[in-house]
Amino acid sequence: MSYIFSDNNQIGVVATFDALVQTDFKGAMNALCWHRNLDGDFNEIVAQLSLKENITEVSREDLIALQLSEKGNRAREIILNDLQLLKDFGASPALNLLKCYERDDEFDFISTDVYSFHVDRSPIATDTFLCTYHGAASDIIANAQAQQKILIPEIRAKLKELHDGPEEEFEDFLKNNYFDLHYQVNADAAPINLGVGHLWRLAVDHPKQQVLPCIHRAPIEKDGGYRLLLIC
Repeated sequence: MSYIFSDNNQIGVVATFDALVQTDFKGAMNALCWHRNLDGDFNEIVAQLSLKENITEVSREDLIALQLSEKGNRAREIILNDLQLLKDFGASPALNLLKCYERDDEFDFISTDVYSFHVDRSPIATDTFLCTYHGAASDIIANAQAQQKILIPEIRAKLKELHDGPEEEFEDFLKNNYFDLHYQVNADAAPINLGVGHLWRLAVDHPKQQVLPCIHRAPIEKDGGYRLLLIC
């Protein structure tokens, strides 16, 4: 296969859903891409959906109720099929019409919102699946190109000032407030955009994980532009 991501050792590229869920992460590879060029008018779907909040979950029934053209219907069939594949696999996918996520601007030296490069964590063995059908797509970064923010001396010192408790509870404080999940990218880092239409599986931090979790971030949305995002 000759795909745009094929020359990156962080990313494995597959051609089917079965390969996406059955391929093991290993070494530096902590992101898998089912590379697709989707045929359908996803913009037509977005134009007909109603945004009730900054993030509105779109149900299967919402999709089926839309009156669509042939290309719009093709896009709907792709989304419904993706949702079913993930559900049959045992995941709990959600389709979101998204204007923006909530921002965390409480502190000027660290942020814990999804626009910050971060990893996902779970108490059980799982992975993050996502696909952007319309709008801006997420970025990932190689683990070697970023550093945990809690290990940066000046940030760590400020977090210690925030911590109101014994020194031996400081690490728990960092974890309980999700500070340990966020990363500062190196000056020469080269983020990789995940693109539109591809279904991704990203490694999550959990007790049985054999690789480093995948560092990623949500994109800053374009003014007036919505995203249509499958995630679980």
